[in-house]
Amino acid sequence: MFIILIFASLFSQNVFCATEVNQARAYIFKAVAGGIPTEIIGTIDFEQSGSFLKLNGSVSSLPTGKHGFHIHEKGDIGNGCLSAGPHYNPHKLSHGAPDDSNRHIGDLGNIESPASGSTAISVSDSLASLSGQYSIIGRTVVIHEKSDDLGRGTSDLSKSTGNAGSRLACGIIGTI
Repeated sequence: MFIILIFASLFSQNVFCATEVNQARAYIFKAVAGGIPTEIIGTIDFEQSGSFLKLNGSVSSLPTGKHGFHIHEKGDIGNGCLSAGPHYNPHKLSHGAPDDSNRHIGDLGNIESPASGSTAISVSDSLASLSGQYSIIGRTVVIHEKSDDLGRGTSDLSKSTGNAGSRLACGIIGTI
């Protein structure tokens, strides 16, 4: 019986270690209204470094300017990225900026696209994580049409979506 308990203890520790995820990737697809996207326009790599999640990558074919950048609840890129659902917000907080204490886990602010060339993505976040109870693995990263007002606007959508407009691109976050 003692040997069985030791084996069970070691097995459960190995299972716990196996759930620790340090790297992930999302292939970013151009949104297709009412359909499932097929055109890959970029890649974003996710790396967990202690309590910080680092996102690095690039995306092409985005209009010039700022675009809301969020993690959405579901891992589904269908229907013009609308099937990804709302921002990932398990604590039911208001929308905010990445450095706000009151914000969705999925609120990553804005990325900025240059007039020519690809959009470089370099984001670091202390709330989103690849492991644990509120892991973002299997969820969708979404790039929006307009700038995210970070919950500071006057629109009714400001406190829920940052009034960032339609979805231009998205990709499911998966382990690598």
